[in-house]
Parts: sequence; C-alpha cells; structure tokens
Amino acid sequence: MQKNFVQKNEEQAAPPSMLARTEQIQREIQNLSGRDLQLWSIGALVMLVLAAGLSALIFPHVMWAQRVVRIESAYLPQLFFGLISLVLLFNIYLIGQKLTLNQTRRALISELVLNERLESLSLIDPLTQLLNRRALNEMIPREVARANRMGGHLTFLTMDINGFREINSKYGAFEGNLILTEFGKMLKTVFRGGDMIFRHGGDEFLVVMPDTQEEEADAPMQRLLRSVEHWNLNNGKRYEMAFSWGIAPYITGSDFSDVLRAVDRRLYQKKHNLVPVF
Repeated sequence: MQKNFVQKNEEQAAPPSMLARTEQIQREIQNLSGRDLQLWSIGALVMLVLAAGLSALIFPHVMWAQRVVRIESAYLPQLFFGLISLVLLFNIYLIGQKLTLNQTRRALISELVLNERLESLSLIDPLTQLLNRRALNEMIPREVARANRMGGHLTFLTMDINGFREINSKYGAFEGNLILTEFGKMLKTVFRGGDMIFRHGGDEFLVVMPDTQEEEADAPMQRLLRSVEHWNLNNGKRYEMAFSWGIAPYITGSDFSDVLRAVDRRLYQKKHNLVPVF
C-alpha cells in the first residue's frame, strides 16, 4: 500500500497561536516606542513652561511688556523651593516611567526571541536535525508558488530506508536511530545548501531541489550512493544500510500534491521487489 505524503498535520493547531503572539509582541514594542516619544514630548513641554515662568520672575520687564510684577520677599523662598520640588517630582516621574518602559521592552524582546527560537525549533526534526513535516507543509507551497511565478524547474526526490523496521526490531531502537541520524548527515553533505531536505516521518525523507531538472538530480544521488557504500564498508555493522528512491519533476501550474503522489508512486514501484540484506 502506498504511503501518502499529503497528510493533514496534527501539529498545525498550536503554531498559529504562537505566530499571533509574535505579531502581538511586535505591535506592543512599536507602541512602547510611541510611549518614549510621548514622555520626551511631555518633558520638553514642562521644561519649556518652567523656563518661561522662571524667566518671567527674573526678567519681568521683558516677559510682561514693561510691567513690573512685585512679589513679597517673604514668599520668594517658598516659591523657589516649591518650584524645585515640582521639578524633582517631575524628574522622578519621568525616570520611573522610563525604567518601566525599558523593563517592559526587555521582557517583550526576550519573549519575542524565545518565540522565534521555538518557532525555528518546531520546524526541525530533533533526531536528524532535518526539516520536519510541519516545515514541509509550510515551505513547499511557497517554493511551488515561486516556481509557477518564475517558470523555474523544481524536482522532488523521495527516499526510504530499506528494511528499517526489521533493523529496528532485530537490533533495537538505538541502531534504528543511528541509521536515521547517519543517513540524515549524508543527505546534508551531498545535497546543495539551497535544497530543502525533510524527514517526512519514520524512515521517509524528501528532498526538494529548486532550479533543478530531473536528470540533474542524478549527480547528488550517485554521491549519496557512494556515501552509503563507504559507510557500510567502514562501520562493521551486522547489517547494511540501503535505500530506495523516486524522482519526479514539478509541472508548472499543477497541484504540488500531485507531484508528491507521483514521486511516492515511483519510489514504491522501485522498492516493491527489493529484499534487504542482513
């Protein structure tokens, strides 16, 4: 029975809330920038008013158009200290508000960085360090849209480790995980940096190769075969690593799920008569 690459991902429920929270944090940081400007504007306005009031007392003939404002000398100390107290209280208020804003900004930035890291980690398979199924569901539609827009080539290549269940059950989960980890390292070594490598699930892997025609995918496949052969010769295991693969090009304007089904079908046509070697 064919395995279907086009499956609904149950992990999709959680990420949108994380994305919404990230957008909310970004809006809150922008609002804090507005609060900074508001505080500086209030401070400048108050200082201007205080400077005008002080000037009116020192230079009354200038500020009041030759009119003289007389203030009893007994009230001058109270007026002076009252003015100083207002200035101090206002500065304390400004400093307190600024500290609060800075603390809030640091907390929001820390949460934003954490959310972005969690978002990044949620796209990575922890065992092989390859992209996972959720990344596949998010990235392939964008790459297909780019190929449709630019008219470029796009090749899909799927791989399946032969006899993985038998290895896992006969030699244990440790050996099964070792096979997956080593195969993931080989994939990252032989394919280009621009190629997207996914662990779709279990022992299934998918490589999406932008700007690549079907026949051009043969070169990295030959390198991968040599890497697997070298691994089998030098690791002295009681079993051999082997894999099957299928290749299919994306046809511009088609549904990308069709090419996933096509490449899946080609893989299992190849794999049908294979017998793993132990």
